[in-house]
Amino acid sequence: MISGRLRKTTYQVDLGALRHNIQAQRAVLPAGSRILAVVKANAYGHGLVPVAQAALNAGAAGTCVAILDEALELRDNGIDALSLVLGITPVEYANVAAAAGVSLTVGSLDWLEEYHHLAQANHWTKPLKVHLGIDTGMGRIGFTDIVEFKRAVNLLAEPEFEFEGMFTHFATADSTDASYFEKQVARWQRFVDSLDTLPPYVHMANSATGMWHRECIMANTVRMGISMYGHNPSGYDIKENLGLQPVGTFQTTISFVKKLKAGESVSYGATYTAKEDEWLATLPVGYADGYPRSLTGFKVMVDGQFCPIAGRVCMDQMMIRLPKYYPVDTPVILMGKSGQLTLTPTDLAKQVGTINYEILTGIGNRVHRVYKN
Repeated sequence: MISGRLRKTTYQVDLGALRHNIQAQRAVLPAGSRILAVVKANAYGHGLVPVAQAALNAGAAGTCVAILDEALELRDNGIDALSLVLGITPVEYANVAAAAGVSLTVGSLDWLEEYHHLAQANHWTKPLKVHLGIDTGMGRIGFTDIVEFKRAVNLLAEPEFEFEGMFTHFATADSTDASYFEKQVARWQRFVDSLDTLPPYVHMANSATGMWHRECIMANTVRMGISMYGHNPSGYDIKENLGLQPVGTFQTTISFVKKLKAGESVSYGATYTAKEDEWLATLPVGYADGYPRSLTGFKVMVDGQFCPIAGRVCMDQMMIRLPKYYPVDTPVILMGKSGQLTLTPTDLAKQVGTINYEILTGIGNRVHRVYKN
């Protein structure tokens, strides 16, 4: 099959940089600490299966995904390591997870009781691996009451279950104000202290916690999310301290070049009009590929130079103003490095008023991923 490889708009994924980032995080953690690689949302746009395999090869103990379908895709591709679904899976699908050895997040006693009854009624014999989610202040999912939590732990002693882990998630670990973070840490500690015996995987550190709050980590496992891909979870607010290397480069090539005359306009709405004669290049990439229309007026890089976007970004194409003539097939970097210049997902996110996570996960499926190292 060569379908999907005939287009010159690609996302280059450097698996060597991914390994570097995992090793950089591991180097500053206590001995014996484990890392779970967060590969949800197509590995933040970098490709679920190749990234998961590379992360495991680099020493990650397992993976985290958002939905059961993602975990099953890993299983279908021969990846048998621990895979934790971070979201809530409907009870009626939980036996599928048990059969595949996929670990599920559970955030309520009712869910466990319902599965317990279903498992007994249907004679499901393979234990379901469970990580109990603790809501310490994120307000999304998880136990908030220690009494109910301990009742859940007691129920997990039944043969239908395997109590594999417990975890929480922080809302402000990437903030310069640590007050709310500290409240969440204190709540987490109360849940940990309520158990005489902890499960094998205890995880409360996300990328930001693993980077800036290592002294607060009361767990044996860190979940690496955006830091694994070489980017700062706080955007510009706090300087990253792991020496991260960006993993992805979003690039294309010039597909058409022409001389735009003074007074001529470009793209939908004719919002851009040349003030003088200039070279204009068309790029075969647009908002359907994950380059947002709201980046109209931003810039790309050609031959180590910034080139402004001319007119509105279209669905499949966009135009840029060149400093001089460049031929068709000249490389263009949308996100990455060109000469001494860089454009990061954080730079793009600032332009459109969002976060770097959304830029990365928005890169479309028709952009072919190319892997190196």
